[in-house]
Amino acid sequence: MIQKPQWLVREEAGIPVLVALALRQGLGIRAPAELPLLRDFPRHVFEDGDADETLEREWRAYWEMTVEPESHPSAAPLELIDGFDTIVALPAVGAERLRDAIAPHADEVVPYAREVQRRYIRSVAGRGDPYRAYAAALAEFERESGRRAHSFELNVQVLPLAQRGIWRIGAYSVAVTDSLRHDPVDFDEAIRPIIAELA
Repeated sequence: MIQKPQWLVREEAGIPVLVALALRQGLGIRAPAELPLLRDFPRHVFEDGDADETLEREWRAYWEMTVEPESHPSAAPLELIDGFDTIVALPAVGAERLRDAIAPHADEVVPYAREVQRRYIRSVAGRGDPYRAYAAALAEFERESGRRAHSFELNVQVLPLAQRGIWRIGAYSVAVTDSLRHDPVDFDEAIRPIIAELA
């Protein structure tokens, strides 16, 4: 039996991703440099010599594990961090600097992430099928390429980023500004190259 190609798009404003980005901002971590800051969240003010390479390295490992946990499993057992409910789990070994640094930020970061997610859920309520844009981009790709799309998965994080655009944040994950996602014409144009690359 021949199986038809399958595609799966997951779209959300994920609390773990929002928490990771808010922590990045609160801790003054600059990586990934291409990804803009979050709107409406305090920004760490950089001083000369402020960079903490150990903290940044540990945060990047946590970020990759948060965005695509199956592609970036932890080599050490994970431990939940007090104050973050079940949202943040860090390796028991190799994340000591990050564990200490994020502890004071829980009371600010977690409510922020939950409120952003609530706003996202309200913004998509009653807008019809949110996956129509992806299906349209896939249909356009198949027309232009003259072939059926391969099976693929795509995770889309809709985030309140300070700059409008779309960014790759993993092998099969993107971040898109909420304002761009809710602009049907511009979003269709922005998502097409991503779909074409995966399909």
